[in-house]
Amino acid sequence: MASTYSEIRQSVLERYPSGQTPGGVSVDDIVQLKIQNTYDTHLDIARDMAKVMREDMAAYDADPSRFTQSLGCWSGFHAQQMIKAVKRQRGTAKGTYVYLSGWMVAGLRNTWGHLPDQSMHEKTAVVDLVQEIYTSLRQADEVALNDLFKTLAAARNEGDEVAEKKAIAEIDNFESHVVPIIADIDAGFGNEHATYLLAKELIKAGACCLQIENQVSDAKQCGHQDGKVTVPREDFIEKLRACRLAFEELGVDEGVIVARTDSLGAGLTQKVPVSQEPGDLASEYIKWLKTEPITEENPARDGDLVLAQDGGYVKPVRLPNGLFAFKENTGRERVIEDCISSLKQGGADLLWIETATPDVTEIASMVEEIRKEIPNAKLTYNNSPSFNWTLNLRKQVRAQWIEEGMISPDQYPDSTQLMSAELDDTDLGREADKRLRDFQYDIATRAGVFHNLITLPTFHLTAKGMDELSKGYFGEDRMLAYVATIQREEIRRSISAVKHQHEVGSDLGDTFKEMVGGDRALKAGGTKNTMNQFEAA
Repeated sequence: MASTYSEIRQSVLERYPSGQTPGGVSVDDIVQLKIQNTYDTHLDIARDMAKVMREDMAAYDADPSRFTQSLGCWSGFHAQQMIKAVKRQRGTAKGTYVYLSGWMVAGLRNTWGHLPDQSMHEKTAVVDLVQEIYTSLRQADEVALNDLFKTLAAARNEGDEVAEKKAIAEIDNFESHVVPIIADIDAGFGNEHATYLLAKELIKAGACCLQIENQVSDAKQCGHQDGKVTVPREDFIEKLRACRLAFEELGVDEGVIVARTDSLGAGLTQKVPVSQEPGDLASEYIKWLKTEPITEENPARDGDLVLAQDGGYVKPVRLPNGLFAFKENTGRERVIEDCISSLKQGGADLLWIETATPDVTEIASMVEEIRKEIPNAKLTYNNSPSFNWTLNLRKQVRAQWIEEGMISPDQYPDSTQLMSAELDDTDLGREADKRLRDFQYDIATRAGVFHNLITLPTFHLTAKGMDELSKGYFGEDRMLAYVATIQREEIRRSISAVKHQHEVGSDLGDTFKEMVGGDRALKAGGTKNTMNQFEAA
């Protein structure tokens, strides 16, 4: 389809030279609706957004300071308001994505109640949320473009050619609210075929990027909890291939796959893979198993699993539930090997290393090892709310300053007292806050992190916001609590949602009624609409 207003209008006029259809529909109205419909299908979105991500990845390879960011959103409205805010504040949403968190789908978006992040939610809930987010982002396009067309119509009615040209230029240069979504497919919700089927539905809903982790599907845990069980690398590679096949089948040739490893905190594996030859993926996985030597005092018994290792025989340590334990303190080495195999044999595009604390140096040291094999390896990093950021960063500053002799060990308490508000306006508090401000830049430039995200910010924002409003509204302030904490701030910061009727498309409805009914249209946005009180806002 032609891209500019003038080209689209000309193509429609070629069909209807009189300026309207036989049924009396105006060519100008057809042009407006064609332009407002920024995407015909969500599969088209997936194809376009995959190209956007690839371009962003290439830009990052050339300049690591050009990292991308996202916030986890648990509704289309959250995603819409985030993108509108970024566009208003920065003038563009380029480099901004939406993260779809499986944790928030489990906790907030399933019909079985609020559930932990253990793949217990309906897999269709993830697809539904991708669909909802893109519906909301496309509606933001419609609302914004409808306002531009109203400006264009007003300029024509007034005979103002300069204003008319300006309005057309703004329509032609309009930047869509549609941005890439990184969609969490958990551990694939089943075997490799189940993963492939779910991946296809996510892609058809618009997802250009799938994030999948190397845990066992039926024993999946949140990355920041204990009890994680990983699968052999061959099993994970098959799931990566399943995602790739889904992208290729649907024509999303540049689809992006994020391979997440939970091995840093996982001390268990589901099964012992079969090694075919020395040095293969299975043998590299098996070597990390915790084992016991077979001796006269510790013989092999009926039912024991026995492995040949280093010229002798050993028994892998097996728990009562049949799971196998890894050697202690081997997570770092296993993560590095996971990442290399995911990129080399699995064809993943980005890595995700789930860490216990936010430590730039720790991540950078692992990436350095990975890049010896894969020079352009890039990461997505979870700036997780599961971290106590204030405590962690203050501990890091304190430890460094003690090591460097800048302070003595008794100057600041090394305990949860580091959370004290009294430390906010101290040298330690200010330095920790500076490192928080710089954290994403540092991890992008030092540790290969292409994409920085926060998984659950809108969960915590909603909880904090409701607590703040409830405290005042159900207390002595009552209406002042709402007005002072919400409405005045919306008005003063030009947050468009203050005009909530307009935000959800009331003006779109009025415009369409005019298109089909002219003066007969019963419009909601007349003089008695209370939203007019915010016109000056």
